[in-house]
Amino acid sequence: MGVTTVTDLPGAPVRVPDGPSRSSGPNGPAVTEAPAAADVLRTLFRSDQGGHEQVVLCQDRASGLKAVIAIHSTALGPALGGTRFYPYASEDEAVADALNLARGMSYKNAMAGLDHGGGKAVIIGDPETLKSEELLLAYGRFVDSLGGRYVTACDVGTYVADMDVVARATRWATGRSPENGGAGDSSVLTAYGVFQGMRASAQHLWGEDSLHGRRVGIAGVGKVGHHLVEHLLQDGAEVVITDVRAESVRRILDRHPTVTVAADTDALIRGEGLDVYAPCALGGALSDETVPVLTARVVCGAANNQLAHPGVEKDLADRGILYAPDYVVNAGGVIQVADELRGFDFDRCKAKAAKIYDTTLAIFARAKEDGIPPAAAADRIAEQRMAEARLS
Repeated sequence: MGVTTVTDLPGAPVRVPDGPSRSSGPNGPAVTEAPAAADVLRTLFRSDQGGHEQVVLCQDRASGLKAVIAIHSTALGPALGGTRFYPYASEDEAVADALNLARGMSYKNAMAGLDHGGGKAVIIGDPETLKSEELLLAYGRFVDSLGGRYVTACDVGTYVADMDVVARATRWATGRSPENGGAGDSSVLTAYGVFQGMRASAQHLWGEDSLHGRRVGIAGVGKVGHHLVEHLLQDGAEVVITDVRAESVRRILDRHPTVTVAADTDALIRGEGLDVYAPCALGGALSDETVPVLTARVVCGAANNQLAHPGVEKDLADRGILYAPDYVVNAGGVIQVADELRGFDFDRCKAKAAKIYDTTLAIFARAKEDGIPPAAAADRIAEQRMAEARLS
C-alpha cells in the first residue's frame, strides 16, 4: 500500500454529474472540461480558490483501488466529508473533483457550526462493477493512515453498508448502520434542515415562518426529497413534484394522492403560482437558462452546487428571488455523521439541525447589511469563522 502526498493544492475546475464542482468558491461549479495533468497542477498551485493542506493519492493494485483524499482545511478540527465512488473519465478529473468538493465541505461544516474542517475522497471506477469488500478495506486502511486528519462518510456511489466495511479498517468512518454503532441514513435530517431553511426564507420574505398555503415545487423526490414532501404537507403547503424516476413519483402519490405532478423540471419551474422551488436532485439547477423563467420567489433545496456558475447568485437577486445557500440548508446530513463520532443521539442532532433556521436568517440579514447576495454572505461568514480559528 503506497501513499503519495501533495500539499497546498488549490481547487481546479471540472464538470461532473450529480453536483458539478466549483471554480469560484462553494457557490459556483465550474463549466470547463478537466485539464491535463500539467494544467491541473499549474492551476492548483496558482489559483486563489484553494489553500488545500494535503492531497493523498491512493492505490491498491490487488483490489483495483484508485482513490484521491483531499483535505482542504483542519482549522476548525479534523476534515470531514464523504467518499464519492464514480467512473471519472480521467484521473485528472477525479483529482479536481476531490479538491473542489473538499473545499465546499470546509464552508458547509463551518456554517453548520461543526468543529470540523473540510475534506473529501473520490474512488475512481464504476461502483457497480469495481466495488468489493477487499477494495473498501484497502480504502479504509488509507483513511486510517492519516491518523484522524480526515473522517469519511457516504456520498454518491457509497452507502451505509459500505461504511460498515470501511470502518473495519479505520475508526475514522461515519455514516455506519445502527447495528454497527452508527447513525444510519442521514437523509432524514438533511430534509429536516432544508425545511428549516425554507421556514426561514418564508419568515424573511413573507413575515411568517410557515409554508401553509404556499405552493412548493420539488425537483427530485428520492432519498431526501420524499422526506421533504412529508414536512411540507404537515405544514399545510401545496406540493408539486417531478422526478426522472417514475417509481419515486409513484411512491409519493400512493401515500399522498393530493400531491400534483409536473411533467418535468422545466414545466415545474415555469408553473404559475409557484412560491418556492426546491432543487433536490442534480447540481447546476440554477443556470442562465432556468433563472430567467423561474416563477418562484424562493429557492431552497437539498441539491449540492445548485448555482451553475459564478454570477448566477446575482442574477437571482436581480430578479428578486431569495436564494437559501445550498450548503447551508442541506447540512443536516453532515451534522448527523459528525455526531456519530460522539456516540449518536438523534434528538441532539435534530436540535442542532433545527438551528439551520437561525443560521439562514442570519445570512439573509448579513446579505442585506452588506448589500450582497445571500450566497456571498454565507461565504463571508464561513471564511470569517475559519480565519478566526486559524488565529486562535
